[in-house]
Amino acid sequence: MRDINEILQKLQKNIGYDFKDKNLLRQAITHSSFANEQKINRFKNYERLEFLGDAVLELVSSEFLYMQNEDMAEGELTRLRASMVCEPSLAYCARDIELGSYILLGKGEETTGGRKRDSITSDVMEALIGAIYLDGGIEEAKKFIKKFILSDLDDKMLFIDSKTLLQEEVQKYSKEQIHYELVGESGPDHNKEFSVKAYLGEEFIGAGTGRTKKAAQQKAAYEALVKIRGIREK
Repeated sequence: MRDINEILQKLQKNIGYDFKDKNLLRQAITHSSFANEQKINRFKNYERLEFLGDAVLELVSSEFLYMQNEDMAEGELTRLRASMVCEPSLAYCARDIELGSYILLGKGEETTGGRKRDSITSDVMEALIGAIYLDGGIEEAKKFIKKFILSDLDDKMLFIDSKTLLQEEVQKYSKEQIHYELVGESGPDHNKEFSVKAYLGEEFIGAGTGRTKKAAQQKAAYEALVKIRGIREK
């Protein structure tokens, strides 16, 4: 079994925040599968903290966008915020701090690749925000969010609406239509994961997975967009 104290120490060093209450950090990285295996109280996994962190993230990102974009209308602000806190975007941010490597998973979830699953890493990212908020208050939560989520926005803004951006890119050089194909789904009804492939005409251009078909399509479109832009810039 992994040394949990060592995991907690490494994660704190990685994010630059030292918890006063280490139990909050442990809860934030505890998946329900691990809690079930270890017979931990079912409320001691990350799900309640994820609920709280989601609200804190929405508040902080809303304030940030409001202050940074004085001439932007409400609808555009809403669209921007949705893109910044969506599953693919949060999973992208989680990968930057290698969050997946710290998550406490049950054996079954571990063997099926849960450590790299966007649906899990994005949830743990929100749980971590909730834990920091409870441990250090809103200012510490703001620091974390601004450092690890609201930084390097130019790169992350591809998640605004990859499907629209891909369509605009393709229209510059092709009359073929983009379409998305559902190629698989897995998991129980309450936690399904969908797999989608994107095609330009008959040509495969990208693939993605997500907890909703729309999220999977956005991931596929993002992969295709990065690939197409890379090819055309050579």
